[in-house]
Amino acid sequence: MTDGGTRTVRAGRRTVEVKRVDKVLFPGDGGAKEYTKGDLVDYHRSVARFMLPHLRGRPLMLERHPDGLDGPEFMQKNTPEHYPDWITRVDLPKEDGTVRHTVCDDTATLLYLTDQASLTLHRWLSRTNSINSPDRLVFDLDPADDDFGQVREAARFLGELLDELKLPSAPMTTGSRGLHIVVPLTGERDFDEVREFARDVADTLAAAHPDRLTTAARKKDRGQRLYLDVQRNAYAQTAVAPYTVRARPGAPVATPIAWAELDDPDLHARRWTIANAAEKARTDPWAGLMGRARALGPARRRLDALKG
Repeated sequence: MTDGGTRTVRAGRRTVEVKRVDKVLFPGDGGAKEYTKGDLVDYHRSVARFMLPHLRGRPLMLERHPDGLDGPEFMQKNTPEHYPDWITRVDLPKEDGTVRHTVCDDTATLLYLTDQASLTLHRWLSRTNSINSPDRLVFDLDPADDDFGQVREAARFLGELLDELKLPSAPMTTGSRGLHIVVPLTGERDFDEVREFARDVADTLAAAHPDRLTTAARKKDRGQRLYLDVQRNAYAQTAVAPYTVRARPGAPVATPIAWAELDDPDLHARRWTIANAAEKARTDPWAGLMGRARALGPARRRLDALKG
């Protein structure tokens, strides 16, 4: 129901009021399609059942654009006091105190965050019930420029190495320029161990392809090589959630894909938007992946053997 720019949306047992539904969040500049807050509500309702399994129980950092892409943006970690009491929070330690993160456990919360113009949801790689032990490992393939061919090549190299290590993995378009390669873990190791392993994998791959890949953190040291970024695998760091929207013209979506789709000539990092990402989600591109989580111990031994 819509009344004077406010839309009342039913989500399970709850009702969420979304204000200023006609507010343009994604302007139609440069030939990109225009999308309103109401459009984002519709997208989140259609994709919620695919998106929520990747959000439940995980602290979030929210990328908010109250006046759309043309206005100011800010990153929100602390949950404001005025958020409804039915929204899950978790208090987590930081260097000088604590942060009360929002956790998105249901569709009603997802829609409330949409009302707050939270365009992009950045999630932790661990869950609140085991906050120091990630159950996801993420490699971010960051090209030197908008060259997706470079990204495809790096993804194939990395996929082959992960296969050698007997680690299940799958790609996700970022909605920006590159791909994330996601590995499900059993959550038995802490962040330091996981990040060290990820760094060793990236270093091994970069050493095998030194003219194409790099782990150099400074841009000036990378040249035209693709950067294998593993920095998200650390406590309090985040990665964009599957099926979240990116704050870019045309409302592109971070979208899980199957490995075989790297051969699609039309594939690029912004291939899916809020107009078609829910339809893509229904194909279940990561079928069974999250149920195949592995411990890092055997993979570590295989990697050490490869390195000699």
